[in-house]
Amino acid sequence: FRRRRGATVLVPVEDVSGIHQSTAGQSAAMLLETLKQRVCDEVDRLADTLIDVSRQIHARPEVSHEEHFAHGLLTEVIEAQGIGVERGAYGCPTGFHAAIGDGGPSIAVLCEYDALPGLGHACGHNVIAGAGLGAGLAAAAIAQQAGGTVVLMGTPAEEGGGGKIQMARHGAFDAVDAAMMVHPADADLLRMDAIAIQQLTARFHGRAAHAAAAPHEGRNALDAAVLGYMNVAALRQHIRSDERIHGSFTDGGGPPNIVPRRAETLWYVRSPSIASLQPLKERVMACMTGGAMACGCTVEQTWDDIPYADVRDNQPMALTYAANAARLGREVLDPAASGRRVVGSTDMGNVSYLVPSIHPMIQVAPAGIPIHTPEFAEWAGGDEGDRAVVDGAKAMAMTIVDLWGDATLREAAAAEFAPFGPDASVLER
Repeated sequence: FRRRRGATVLVPVEDVSGIHQSTAGQSAAMLLETLKQRVCDEVDRLADTLIDVSRQIHARPEVSHEEHFAHGLLTEVIEAQGIGVERGAYGCPTGFHAAIGDGGPSIAVLCEYDALPGLGHACGHNVIAGAGLGAGLAAAAIAQQAGGTVVLMGTPAEEGGGGKIQMARHGAFDAVDAAMMVHPADADLLRMDAIAIQQLTARFHGRAAHAAAAPHEGRNALDAAVLGYMNVAALRQHIRSDERIHGSFTDGGGPPNIVPRRAETLWYVRSPSIASLQPLKERVMACMTGGAMACGCTVEQTWDDIPYADVRDNQPMALTYAANAARLGREVLDPAASGRRVVGSTDMGNVSYLVPSIHPMIQVAPAGIPIHTPEFAEWAGGDEGDRAVVDGAKAMAMTIVDLWGDATLREAAAAEFAPFGPDASVLER
């Protein structure tokens, strides 16, 4: 597939890779196997460097948009391999972009490297960075022979900052035909059950008064916020089982002897798709409005400008990744069939509405240890995290080779993607 400039769909085109033209008498399948072995050998050559990068990022956790150490480390390694890299790419000071190849299908490998506040790399983004770096560098070593282009992209601020969305708004994926990354988990899974999310800030405004001398003159903004919270608690009984609403108080109003004139709550609102999220948002806003009205207050409701879409994993690409992971001894399970699920949200969802994409999970921790926990952070920085860096790099690099060399795979990926994409509305504020 090739994205036509100005077009709104991905279309199959002739096989533009050099794989079918480069070695007389050698079958395409045999050459694909040769190239897969070469990228695996390249990952092995780089293994110590990749693991060191992962370990260093793990030891120096940096939160969204502050990943200056990780950004510098990754770009220095890329340049050390003789590859030019753009720092601060696409409007993100800690993003980067490196493209290797001069034609053919353009496949992006995405690196994440931000940490969670207070928990460090409890989501294992150090592994994502190391594996993505390895896959990109390995594919770069054969890009000319294979007739393809690999884009190694650093996408910061996944943990709430929406780095991929911000970079996409600046055109990061305009010349990309497909995208991939791997995410650590407690199992090897074909995909994460990634649902849409948007954050809501509700600021309640009342009127201050002396709580003992003249409480009747006050309008209690904290009470309004509490009622809004309770309204959501009641709403949860009547939403879909696969929807989620989480809230916390970020401003309680001040000293207790003054009727609070202000209060603030922060909400995460999640639904299976970006489309089904919209009516749920309206219902949550009604809860806030009702709490304010009951207390004679007003409420200012602000949705953040980086809504995360659900991930539309491209099945042909995902199954190809699973087959390549199996060559490394990893059995990649289908969550629907196995019952093993990881539920969450990611800005990779927005990318999956722009180009065919995959977001498989790679095991770094024993079954039952969930992401976003201190225990998971320990595993991500240990031996199993190291193994996931190497295996993830190999599996993705081999999948890139398949996308470059197999026209049938590209056509299947494009055909599955075409009914719903590209859809740039997922980048709207």
